[in-house]
Amino acid sequence: MIGRKAAPETTVPAAPLPPGTRRPGGRTARTRAAVRDAVLTGLVEHGYPGLSVEYVAEHSGIHKTTLYRRWGNLEGLVVDALDLAGEDSWTPPDTGTLAGDLRALAHTTADAFADPATAAAPTAFIAAAFQAPRAAEALSAFYTERFARCEAIVARAVARDEIDRYTDAGALVRAVTSPLFFRLFITREPIDGTVADQAADAALAAARAGVFRTPPTPAGPA
Repeated sequence: MIGRKAAPETTVPAAPLPPGTRRPGGRTARTRAAVRDAVLTGLVEHGYPGLSVEYVAEHSGIHKTTLYRRWGNLEGLVVDALDLAGEDSWTPPDTGTLAGDLRALAHTTADAFADPATAAAPTAFIAAAFQAPRAAEALSAFYTERFARCEAIVARAVARDEIDRYTDAGALVRAVTSPLFFRLFITREPIDGTVADQAADAALAAARAGVFRTPPTPAGPA
């Protein structure tokens, strides 16, 4: 998820590319990576209010005129940085059981925020989303894409007859991670493996009780 270790590959998405579209390589990719790294560093060090195009230019080695021409403004820089996070190769856990997958997913989130150093960048991105509308849209798009990848967890569980085939995969995954983010960013309580297991087990119990079941839409009149 976004909480994975904040390396240069950890950023947020704008609009997804059409199938088969390739990201630019070579000098363009290097420029984008340098800008992304500068944005990440600036967000961690100063937060969104303290970040500026001038800072990104100084730390990326890219002239600010180029930054304005290509990214438009500071929000555009943050959005593109988030876009890169959605280009990683992360896949949801596959432990062989739904219970195991949900627990592993919860632990992925908890582990990502356990170390202040690794949590700094994703925390900064989330904070920026509260202050910049386009960053908020990009963060939403990032998680929408992440939840879409997690549909495989429910698909496998359905194939194993562990869960109703009409279970809403997105709702189930949100139920696993939401308590963790609530503790991290609202009540500011610590999270650990026990809390992660509780969140996963509660979501699983709700799913088995049919809480996330979405019946098929009835067919219209012939």
